Amino acid sequence: QAQLVESGGGLVQPGGSLTLSCVASGFTLDDYALGWFHQAPGKERTGVSCISRDDKTTYYTDSVKGRFTISRNSAKTTAFLQMNNLKPEDTGVYYCYAEPFFSPDRLCRDRSLEEWGPGTLVTVST
Repeated sequence: QAQLVESGGGLVQPGGSLTLSCVASGFTLDDYALGWFHQAPGKERTGVSCISRDDKTTYYTDSVKGRFTISRNSAKTTAFLQMNNLKPEDTGVYYCYAEPFFSPDRLCRDRSLEEWGPGTLVTVST
């Protein structure tokens, strides 16, 4: 069964860094645009960073520009989100998503995505 599993979350102080991973099983990521989505406590899930199928185009929401970097490994099995200078408002559950036809901009802005993985919890706090 094809699925994505996120990991790498944890508790970090403001200003700290984390790297999230998203491992694909049952398929490879080379034919998919990828996205990382954030759901803060009590709020809806929103896209924070997305990358095109060929890795040439990226999208970042304004609040994470210059702090987060999306990538995938050369084997096309794992996606990453490098998060630097973390802020308390970055707290929440992070999910990844793979979509074969959308641009990064469209993927990150879509509100109709279904079948999410378990996510990984990031807590930024002193």
